[in-house]
Amino acid sequence: MTLETQQSVKGNDPDRTIISAALTGALTTRDQCEAIPYTPEEIAKDAAAARESGAAIAHIHARTDEGEQTVDTETYQEIYDAVRDRTDILINFSTGAVGFPVEERTEYLREVGPDIAALNMGSMNYAKYSEEREDFVFNMVFENPFDDIRAFVRAMNDAGVKPELECFDTGHIGSIRPFLQSGELEHPLQFSLIMGVLGGIPASVENLAHQVRQLPDDATWQVIGISEDQWPLVAAALSMGGNVRVGLEDNFYLPNGEMSTNPGLVERAAEMSRNVGREPATPDEARDIMGVA
Repeated sequence: MTLETQQSVKGNDPDRTIISAALTGALTTRDQCEAIPYTPEEIAKDAAAARESGAAIAHIHARTDEGEQTVDTETYQEIYDAVRDRTDILINFSTGAVGFPVEERTEYLREVGPDIAALNMGSMNYAKYSEEREDFVFNMVFENPFDDIRAFVRAMNDAGVKPELECFDTGHIGSIRPFLQSGELEHPLQFSLIMGVLGGIPASVENLAHQVRQLPDDATWQVIGISEDQWPLVAAALSMGGNVRVGLEDNFYLPNGEMSTNPGLVERAAEMSRNVGREPATPDEARDIMGVA
C-alpha cells in the first residue's frame, strides 16, 4: 500500500513532510540543556538554523532574558520581528501558559498576528514523573475550559491566525464539535497529537493510529512525542503520511542518546523523512498544504 492510498494520510501531502521546530517551551531551562534559546535574537537564530535544516514552522514560547515564561506582547513582537528578519519560516506562537489570564494570552495574538497559534483543546492533569527519584518532576492541572477555548478561537479568527488544535487525548479531538457547529472553526483543520505527557494519552504507535482515525478526512496532522518517546513516534508518523514536530521543548536527545540542538533535531527528522521518500516541505509548501492565509 502506498502512502497515497493510506487513510492515515488524511489531508497531509504524502510526498512532503511538514517539520515543526519547537524551540523553547515554557518549562525547559538551560540547567537541563545549554542550547535552549531565551532572548528574541537567540530564538530567531535557532529558527533560521532550523529552517536551513528542514523545518517549515517554528513553534515559540516567549521567554524573558533570564528564561522565565512570559506572555508580554512586546516580547512576542520582538521575537516575531527578529525571526522574520532572518527567515521565511512560518511562525507559530504558543498560547499555553499556567497562571496567566486569557486576556493577556490573546492580546499578543491580536497585536502581533503570527501565521499559526496553538489552541489547547481540553483540560488535564499535566505531569512528569521520575521513576528513578520516585517523585514528580512537575505536577499541575492544565486548565482549558470551553469558554477559554472559545476566547482563543475568536482572537485567532480576528487576527487571521490559523489555529493549531493541540490534543493530548482522544476527548480533546471531540471537543471541536461545538466550534464547528457555531462556525468558529472551519475545515480544513490542523491537529497536533501530543503523546507521552503523564495525564494524557500514552505514547505508542497503536494509540497514534487510534488518534488519527478520529480526525476529519481533510485534516492535516502532526505528532508531538515527548522525551524518549519522540523518535519512535516520528518514525511511525512519517510512515503513516503524518507531519512531525521536534525541538528542545519536547526532547533534548538524538536517537543515540546524544544531547542535541534545535537544528540538530530537525536535521535528523529531515533525514528520517527522506528515508521514507518524503521531502521536507518548505514554508510556502506548508502554507499551501495547511491552508494558512
